[in-house]
Amino acid sequence: MPRHTETRTLPFSPEQLYELVSDIERYPEFLPWCLGARVLEHKENVITADLIIGYKMFREKFTSIVTLDAPKNISVSYVAGPLSHLKNEWHFEPAKNGACALSFEVDFDFHSPLMRSMMEIFFDKALRRMVTAFEQRAVTLYPR
Repeated sequence: MPRHTETRTLPFSPEQLYELVSDIERYPEFLPWCLGARVLEHKENVITADLIIGYKMFREKFTSIVTLDAPKNISVSYVAGPLSHLKNEWHFEPAKNGACALSFEVDFDFHSPLMRSMMEIFFDKALRRMVTAFEQRAVTLYPR
């Protein structure tokens, strides 16, 4: 699968966006296709979590390890599920006027050639929609 990188400057503090992204159990409230989220373990700056992702007849659960470096970085590493690999990085840098320069990177692939070919059709659109969902959630949580 191709890698997706996106950078945006948003009118929220790095701390606010870090808090939003690290609150994994709230993802089903706003993230498209996220049907469930459960923290399995939270030790200091490391979270092990399950996400259930679904669309129409497709539904899969995957487990990840999330490493927190408040309020600068969040790294996600794949443990188990339908993917062959997953690497996800969030970076939060202070910008002018209390804003945040947000950088989001994801690289993943499916074991199944069928799932891979289906995802390739929607890859960019789906990931842009996901980042936009985080941005809209920030507007809801942190009104200006």
